[in-house]
Amino acid sequence: MTKDEVRVGYLGRAHGVQGEIALDGASLTAEDLEQVKNFTWRKAGARRALVLEEARPIHGRVLVRFAGIRDRERAAELTLGELLVERSKLPATGPGEAYTFELVGLTVVDSTGRTLGRITEVMRTAAHPVWVVHGEKELLIPVADHIVQSVDLEAGVIIVTLPPGLDEL
Repeated sequence: MTKDEVRVGYLGRAHGVQGEIALDGASLTAEDLEQVKNFTWRKAGARRALVLEEARPIHGRVLVRFAGIRDRERAAELTLGELLVERSKLPATGPGEAYTFELVGLTVVDSTGRTLGRITEVMRTAAHPVWVVHGEKELLIPVADHIVQSVDLEAGVIIVTLPPGLDEL
């Protein structure tokens, strides 16, 4: 991955018989993916340009289909590959929003100034995202307005107010 590329997600299993494949861990919505259109697939050093034809959400995941891939076997060839895009091609986020890849690696500090660790993953749940924070111990911090006080991407710091007992689990 070049420094100008970001990972959008990983291609999982083929879905159905018409060339669709699951995009796991997607940091973009189906609508965002359709705005971008041009991606790079990468697996074990191999790279391939892909043009998105369709993206649709289904059961908390996104299914995608690329130009020239019309059957399950061709889609399966992409399994376990990363889907990359040039950072400059990403749609702008709204105010107070950030892409998942921008959050991973940021330092999380509680409202008393105590460093809790760094975000290593953003999990999607039915209710809201959950940050996986690794420090002295692993914490799962729900992303909710009453918990997240501020996100400073430039400084690389997120300030949170933990619910009572969360850091004792």
